[in-house]
Amino acid sequence: MRWITPGGLLRGGGVFGLLAAFPFVERTDWIVNIGVFTLMYAGLATAWNLFSGYTGYISLGQAAFFGIGAYATGITFEHISIGSGYRPFYALPLIGLAVGLVSVPVAWVALRTRAMTFAIVTLMLLFIVQQLAFNLRSITHGSQGVAVPQPTFASNFDRPYYLAMLSVLALAMLICWYVRRSKLGLMLLGIRDDEEKARGLGVRVTGAKLIAWALSVGLTAMIGGIWGYYLFSIYPESAVDPLVMIGAVLMAFLGGKGTLWGPMIGAFVLVPAQQWALTSYGATRLYLIAYAGVFVLVLLLLPRGIVPSLADLVSRRRFRATDRPDVRPTVERVAS
Repeated sequence: MRWITPGGLLRGGGVFGLLAAFPFVERTDWIVNIGVFTLMYAGLATAWNLFSGYTGYISLGQAAFFGIGAYATGITFEHISIGSGYRPFYALPLIGLAVGLVSVPVAWVALRTRAMTFAIVTLMLLFIVQQLAFNLRSITHGSQGVAVPQPTFASNFDRPYYLAMLSVLALAMLICWYVRRSKLGLMLLGIRDDEEKARGLGVRVTGAKLIAWALSVGLTAMIGGIWGYYLFSIYPESAVDPLVMIGAVLMAFLGGKGTLWGPMIGAFVLVPAQQWALTSYGATRLYLIAYAGVFVLVLLLLPRGIVPSLADLVSRRRFRATDRPDVRPTVERVAS
């Protein structure tokens, strides 16, 4: 098996090269700000896809770990003098690793349920974490929130956060790409298709799911840490917000869950549309009606998402082109 083709490397490098150049070309702050949130949701959708898209277990509680990552970053900066500027970004991999490992016992309990029950359990986990954020005032300061030290960036303010979000998105895409082509990926896809059969064939079902879960949660926590540092303040209602994860899940479904590029494409479609709705209608959350409409349309028209649907369309056209009978006259036909 070839791990990567020159064409794939060129396409992937080209996409991320253009994204990396964007904040240096675009000088309008609010447009770069939209870019930050677009990359944030693309990373969240990709991280969610790493577990739910590959195993078929729909997690509705990833926002809990997004909030935990944000609080871990803010509380760390409160008690440890890491410094300002770019240095706090260096702590994000450690925070992601710690949150991912701590989440494993929780996942071990939750994954003892079946897929539908698992979704409800993870949603309950989200609300439990949100209530803990409100009530553990000695740690989280409750509704007053956690203040994060402001950075001292000399250049464009949004650019470092944009590049940090892009770096985590690239890491998430790289992990997804590797997992899809590894033995772990085959195990996860086997679990998604038929868990009992995979177990009967000797697949270590629980171990495979826990590894995918820890990777997904760690990436989600890193994104939450960048988000908290970006906004300077962390509040329970915004850090542990179910709507954040609902948006990310919808983006993964729209682009195509279980695919590499699908969640990212879904985010690049929906986040700018969401920002346009917020600008047009204000902070009324009327865009949620549009979210619901988009979700229904996706289920009806593109049940597999944009990427699989386009792939099927291209495959059908190629098949028709190759299967078309040859009507050109040949020597044998003329002779006969």
